Amino acid sequence: MKPPSLGAARRLVQAPERLRALVRGSEAGLVVLAALIGGVGGLAVVAMGVVTQVLREALYHLPHGSRLSAVTELPVELALAGPALGGALLGLLALAMARGRKGQPRRAMIDPIEANALHGGRMSLRDSVTLAVQNVISNGCGASVGLEAGYTQIAGGLASRAGIAFGLRRSDLRTLVGCGAAAAIAAAFGSPLTGAFYAYELIIGTYTIATLAPVVVAAFCGSLVAQALATQAAFVDVRALAGSMRPGITVANTLPCLALGLVCAGLGVAVMRGVTLVEQGFRRTGMPGALRPTLGGLCVGALAFVTTPQVLSGGHGALHFHLSDSGASLGAAALAGLFVAKAAASAISIGSGFRGGLFFASLFLGALAGKIFYVLAPGIDAIAMTATAYAIVGMAALAVAIVGGPLTMTFLALEMTGSFPLAGLVLVAVIASSLTVRKTFGYSFATWRFHLRGESIRSAHDIGWIRNLTVGGLMRREVRTVPLDTPLAVFLHEHPLGSPSRVVTTDARERYAGIVLVPEAHAHAGNGEDGRLADFVRNVDDVLLADMNAKQAMATFDRTESEALVVVDGTVSRKVIGLLTESHTLRRYSDALDRQRQAMVGETS
Repeated sequence: MKPPSLGAARRLVQAPERLRALVRGSEAGLVVLAALIGGVGGLAVVAMGVVTQVLREALYHLPHGSRLSAVTELPVELALAGPALGGALLGLLALAMARGRKGQPRRAMIDPIEANALHGGRMSLRDSVTLAVQNVISNGCGASVGLEAGYTQIAGGLASRAGIAFGLRRSDLRTLVGCGAAAAIAAAFGSPLTGAFYAYELIIGTYTIATLAPVVVAAFCGSLVAQALATQAAFVDVRALAGSMRPGITVANTLPCLALGLVCAGLGVAVMRGVTLVEQGFRRTGMPGALRPTLGGLCVGALAFVTTPQVLSGGHGALHFHLSDSGASLGAAALAGLFVAKAAASAISIGSGFRGGLFFASLFLGALAGKIFYVLAPGIDAIAMTATAYAIVGMAALAVAIVGGPLTMTFLALEMTGSFPLAGLVLVAVIASSLTVRKTFGYSFATWRFHLRGESIRSAHDIGWIRNLTVGGLMRREVRTVPLDTPLAVFLHEHPLGSPSRVVTTDARERYAGIVLVPEAHAHAGNGEDGRLADFVRNVDDVLLADMNAKQAMATFDRTESEALVVVDGTVSRKVIGLLTESHTLRRYSDALDRQRQAMVGETS
């Protein structure tokens, strides 16, 4: 056999580099990578779904393929043991992780929204796998959390890791993380348009022509892979009932949907605040964090036994039941009781430390809210809309209040029902709900959690580049200082007119003491007036810190009306480490803003 030539060996070594160049320099290359990420994301969703279903069947002795939340009753020992065992396992994992990072500071796991908002799309694959495993355990043991958080986390983590390996630019890496999330949601619900708009509204933060092809391709690939591999329907398909709920978009139908959207906005805010209160309550108990999921699991299991197993797990089986004809016989009291029980179970699950989100819980709660609205609203049965139609409108409106994404939920309703008129009414409700929550509360559930943690994120819109543009990176470090007690005549002799116009002074302890304008000092001396150098110092208390970003620095320049400010190492020590001018900050900020604009519209130069 002839050995390979030196040129052939060199080409083999250079192949990955050429591939990286192809993906970085070609939109088609990025689309191909997005398709691969979509397929892998769909595969991950199916794998997580299979594992959780096997876990539920083993823990609760379910028939193969049965949904836990569709069970009518459970023995008390199973209802209590399932969530408690899952909580104990999560606690053991937490202890093992704490021991593994002994001596290292604990860091919060970065989800796709935070990654795209602050870190340019960079996520830890190890953390993503860890969270996905925790989410599988939580959902599989019956805790009232959905798998969607784990789906988007693992798919986004894989996408981020692939983008880093290919050396993608910041904007392309953010897009690829959005592709992973789009594939995950599309695979979870069998709804490509829902997945794509989930990425646009919640993960990327904006829609541009440059992101259209990769995100949509990833969503379709994820959905196709899931449909080819999954043995169970991904979501609730009510197209068979669509013929009985094709209302026209009239005033008689629009006004009740508008009112339902407002009601769901209030319910969504109450649920989000309820989760926070429960979490604070668990912290006040003083119980070790590793034990809280076990206690929370016992509480959720007891709630399921006292009320109904429909409060357990994500709620797919229960939502199937309530969107079908068989769920039409329940009265308002029973529906309201189930709503409160499910909301409480979700709050206890998340507040006690189970991993997961409120995506599917919000859909289920919204469907219940829509049916309660149908039963209680006077004269509403005279309008040509069924209880199932109102359940779908409520499902989308409450999900928007908690999760966000008006168009995401509208397309979910459209792909569920195939009814464009009903989708139009859903759009009315979700706009009312979204606007009300944004003006009265200001956060979705994810961004509310960031707010409680001290972050200022309100969406996935990229603000990380502003934080990266820090005073420490912009300042001039070579700063000469003079002692404040220098005689004025000596100062004027050493700093004649034409020399640098600003001089930084320090006190006897070498702390910042102010800025002296050389022309001003010379003008004073030219008038024959006596004085000290200290009489001419400015901005004694106006300083910048190295970790401030450019936006904060500009606000300080505006407040002080100064053209230059000194950078100190701290407000107490006040040691001079640099000088920053307003003109230089404006120029660098403008350049970065222009690059960001080009990235948003898809320009490469």
